[in-house]
Amino acid sequence: MFEFSLIDHQMMALAIQLAKRGQYTTSPNPNVGCVISSPAGKIVGQGWHQKAGTPHAEVHALKQAGFLAKGATAYVTLEPCSHFGRTPPCAKALVEAGISRVVVAMQDPNPLVSGRGMQILQRAGVVVQHGLLKDAAVQLNLGFIKRMSTGLPRVTVKLAASLDGKTALHNGLSQWITGPEARQDVQRHRAHSCAILSGSGTVMADNPTLNVRYKELGLTPEVLAEENLRQPLRVIVDGRNQLPPNLRLLQQSSSQVAGDVLLVNGKHSDHLFAEHVSQWQAPFNGNKLDLDAVMKELGDRQINDVWVEAGAKLAGALLQNNLIDELILYQAPKLIGGSGQNLFDILPIESMNEVHGLSWTDVRQVGKDLKMTAHFIRK
Repeated sequence: MFEFSLIDHQMMALAIQLAKRGQYTTSPNPNVGCVISSPAGKIVGQGWHQKAGTPHAEVHALKQAGFLAKGATAYVTLEPCSHFGRTPPCAKALVEAGISRVVVAMQDPNPLVSGRGMQILQRAGVVVQHGLLKDAAVQLNLGFIKRMSTGLPRVTVKLAASLDGKTALHNGLSQWITGPEARQDVQRHRAHSCAILSGSGTVMADNPTLNVRYKELGLTPEVLAEENLRQPLRVIVDGRNQLPPNLRLLQQSSSQVAGDVLLVNGKHSDHLFAEHVSQWQAPFNGNKLDLDAVMKELGDRQINDVWVEAGAKLAGALLQNNLIDELILYQAPKLIGGSGQNLFDILPIESMNEVHGLSWTDVRQVGKDLKMTAHFIRK
């Protein structure tokens, strides 16, 4: 067990804050921050990973530090990479710069490379310590960690309901149950995600665009620059090929960065879709598309986080297949009554031992609504 000083904690806390600056742009790469400190505790360099394919956090920090990196300590939220990808290995760059000590918040979650970056540093005589503020570092990259360890993306289902747990009136009308503050909060979650998943029924009923309205998020001009904007992949499950090409999300707009669409079906649709729309045929599990196979495909496409905005049927199917990691429920102070539509459409449960258990992680008020976040407890 390593002992860390107050300065160590302060530097790593800053590195974690720096890492958060890349939360809308780094996918499929993780969010990483780096701070370089002199032996006297003075910050001489800092940086964060800004976008996939560009220099990593350590490279930015080393460039800022220059010759002052020699003999300094580098604080990194994720183990420095040890392999050549689109950029050279950061572990080697730290050695060549003369860094004498590296403090790592957490190891690389990829089992094929975990620990190798630290080994490179140690073999070069660099003092390496790890585990400082690990829990905070893990929270930066939950989806990346899950994909690296399981091959599957992390799945969050968003639902909006009345106080009595209804998502819509008996006739399907649901706009708007929640207030504008909750809807703006949803935009932030969309921007965090690599993909937005919905079903064909929801898309046909609401005709949404399902992309991120970045101007509502109050971001800096640097992030809002068109070259930095990253729209999530919009994944629509359409087992019956019922989506017509004139829907809003299937029509690319030249006036905005709209993002790509992946139609998941069992048979290739004969419709002529715009260039940003592609199709992938999923296998069937009985008479329904195999959602496990869908998640495996998204993981293979380097999707870290899936944000689900769907109706009760798709949400229920994901629930019954144990594919949901997190539930976010926005609950409005309204009553709809017993004839309204439910959150999940699932088979009847006959025993309390079979109910789906969750663990609360956060409850807060957003505008006039409550936002409740819970993780599913795996049996």
